[in-house]
Amino acid sequence: MALISLVLLLHWWTDKSSAIDTLVPRCALPSLNMEAYSMDGDVIFGGIAPFHVESFFPASNLRFQDIPAPRFCQSPSIDSYLAILAMVFATNEINRNAELLPKTNLGFKIFNSCGSDAVPIAMTLQMLSGRNKTTPNFICCSTPKMIGFIGDSRSSSAVAMARVLGVNRVPQISHGAALPALSDKTQFPSFLRTVTSVDIQPLALVQLLLIFKWTWIGILISNNDVCLQGSQMLKEEAEKRRICIEFFETLPTVPSRGSLDHFLRILLQSTATVIVCYAYDVHILPILKEMSVLGFSGKVWIGITSLMPSPLFSPRELWKMLNGTLGMAVPNSDIPGFKEFIYGIIPSKNPGDIFLTKIWEQIFSCIWMGELKKTGPGNTLNWTRHCSGTESLQGLDSSVLAAKFTFAAYNAIYALAQALHDLISCKPQEGPFANNSCADPQNFQPWQILHYAKNAHTRSSAGIVALFDANGDSPPFLDLLYWHMTSSNTSSFEKVGTYDGRAPAGNQLTVNISAIHWGGKYTEVPKSVCSESCPPGERISAIAGRPTCCFQCLPCAEGTISNHSDSLDCMKCPDDQWSNRRRDACIPRTIEFLSFEEPLGFILVLISVLFFLNTTWVFWVFRWYHQTAVVRANNLQLSYILLVGLMLCFLCSLFFIGQPRRVTCMLRQVIFGISFSLCVSCLLAKTSIVVIAFRATKPNSTLKKWIGPKTSYSIVLVSSLTQSTIGAIWLWTSPSFPELNTNDLYGKIIAECNEGSIVLFYCMLTFMGILACICFVVAFLARNLPDTFNEAKFITFSMLVFVSVWLSFIPAYISTKGKYLVAVEIFAILSSGAGLLYGIFAPKIYIIFLRPEMNTREYLMSKSKSDKNK
Repeated sequence: MALISLVLLLHWWTDKSSAIDTLVPRCALPSLNMEAYSMDGDVIFGGIAPFHVESFFPASNLRFQDIPAPRFCQSPSIDSYLAILAMVFATNEINRNAELLPKTNLGFKIFNSCGSDAVPIAMTLQMLSGRNKTTPNFICCSTPKMIGFIGDSRSSSAVAMARVLGVNRVPQISHGAALPALSDKTQFPSFLRTVTSVDIQPLALVQLLLIFKWTWIGILISNNDVCLQGSQMLKEEAEKRRICIEFFETLPTVPSRGSLDHFLRILLQSTATVIVCYAYDVHILPILKEMSVLGFSGKVWIGITSLMPSPLFSPRELWKMLNGTLGMAVPNSDIPGFKEFIYGIIPSKNPGDIFLTKIWEQIFSCIWMGELKKTGPGNTLNWTRHCSGTESLQGLDSSVLAAKFTFAAYNAIYALAQALHDLISCKPQEGPFANNSCADPQNFQPWQILHYAKNAHTRSSAGIVALFDANGDSPPFLDLLYWHMTSSNTSSFEKVGTYDGRAPAGNQLTVNISAIHWGGKYTEVPKSVCSESCPPGERISAIAGRPTCCFQCLPCAEGTISNHSDSLDCMKCPDDQWSNRRRDACIPRTIEFLSFEEPLGFILVLISVLFFLNTTWVFWVFRWYHQTAVVRANNLQLSYILLVGLMLCFLCSLFFIGQPRRVTCMLRQVIFGISFSLCVSCLLAKTSIVVIAFRATKPNSTLKKWIGPKTSYSIVLVSSLTQSTIGAIWLWTSPSFPELNTNDLYGKIIAECNEGSIVLFYCMLTFMGILACICFVVAFLARNLPDTFNEAKFITFSMLVFVSVWLSFIPAYISTKGKYLVAVEIFAILSSGAGLLYGIFAPKIYIIFLRPEMNTREYLMSKSKSDKNK
């Protein structure tokens, strides 16, 4: 019975296999027939990596007259090969691990995407079908089971794969694709990555530029989605922070002589010290080689994760130019044992590694026996030495084996293995699926592995946890690497900072500046600015037609300051403060007023006192000689009143000296106006009496009744009362008061008197001016009257001096400020008072003391008669 059953089973299997074999040729698509680096296992993962960074079809394919030739791949990538080795190393490590997948052997099939977006799609469909021929909607073999895909590291290839794998929810974990759009789970539901999105790189780069105060940069870009989107974001973020871009150029995918010359001109003419390379190493390398031939140096290069680290730094002819390069990199911890694993690889012991021979040629600049020297159109190798296979990787410079995505690829394998381990370890009735069920370990579905992969918390032997957020992205971490030449004539990548996107804004990037030793001519942090920083005390002024980083520095105006570098505007100092000489700080203003202690104030006080004493002496002389003819000749009482008025004039000038107080402010202008009005009215009275006396000599003249002291006293009284009334109204309604003037004099506060009512102040001056003009006119008309007792000539001269002084006072008063304004007014008071004193009384004093023979009534009468006869 058992034998019959076995025969029937074999017959059924033969028919089934025959049916499949018959089915496949009819529905299968033609295969690319590309080899895979494979290792058998109970379950396998598919790996796709861009081992070659360039590919093309022969020109004959474009004519479609023959069977299309296969795609030609060239330019092996050491970086991609190291990521493949990380996958192999992680697989071997997992298979030796007794705790992770203890009863399951993990295998792989790793294909070369050949730098193309089409190849990954074909390889994905082929691996999903299970055979070498691509058969859509069919899985043509049942074992080993495919658990997911690793790759591609290129964003465009990863997007192409994700479109296919997302249909059936097959897990895909990329170890390098950083395109932001891949975070969209609506479009890419089964995509995960062990690197962070490229979105954070522009933010990290801008913070790096701000830390070193680099505000004038150039940007070179690769012509692909990742770099174009990221560089545009970098440009926007830089402009927000007032970082200007001197040039923003897209690198050609296939460089020509013309394009190389174009970029050389840009870089040679550039004044920016910092060049940001938002590009892939394969695109920037041709330009760097051209620049190294010219001996170009002095630039600081900044790269993104596609550049740091990279075998780009291995050619020694580029070392001088690239020394001191900084760049953001995917976090890449040391994998225990991985370096020894790499150093132990030799072609003879790894026959299944289909990539090794090409990398061997690349690293050691040799060619295997039997290989064609011409590897592609226009791409002839110059290597003539044959590879022996015994070369050692241990003697290579560390930059040759530097890789960006080894740790990310290593983590991706562990995340996928952990997902399978969690699926197998599921306990019945504790599962995550319907009714708390678990997946069937022998017949699980891709979406079930995807569930566990998205929630994987993997701790590898390197001690790093691989996590995915809700969008399938790794946490936003980046390392800041620094590449430099060492003293032993080797090169090295060193970690000098970290970027944590989850930290508070502005504090995400930390940099150990002291660990960076700048290459070339720089002994300290290089400067990269269009215009030198404006120091405190100056402000930035834009230059028309130039970027905002190109500016000129203008000193702050008086009374304003800038207390930090690169101020856009100067701040106004408080009213009681002023800018110092450097315009970088506000200092207390000095209060200015005409004090008694300073020389000018002391001299004016001394002059005022001397004039007052002189006037007092004249008054005493007149009192002593009051019986003499000269003193009695012209109304002695009015002379006394005039001398008292002059004393008040000279004393009132003292009210203008010293710090203004409320009492002095109220009294000084009023006393000044009243005292001078008293003086001028006395002169007017004297002159008027003389004129009236001569006019009244005619028969029947009505002017005789105005002759007498009452008329002169009335003139003095009316004039003085009028001026006193104006002063009283002024004091009552709006008197002067002290104030601190902060506007008129730079750097000082003027302690002055605010005149209160300007109208009444000018009313007082106007009345005094009218009175002086009337007096001058009357005295001028009476100057030639034939009388020895006539003072009109002296009064005319005195009033001429008086009017001239006050007319010249007006422009001087308007053009001066502060204590000199007060000094001008005091000078006008003293000089006009002195003009009245000496113009009127000096001739009389001269006669009294020097010509006493003239001081008799007989002499004056005889003199008067002789004048009349004339």
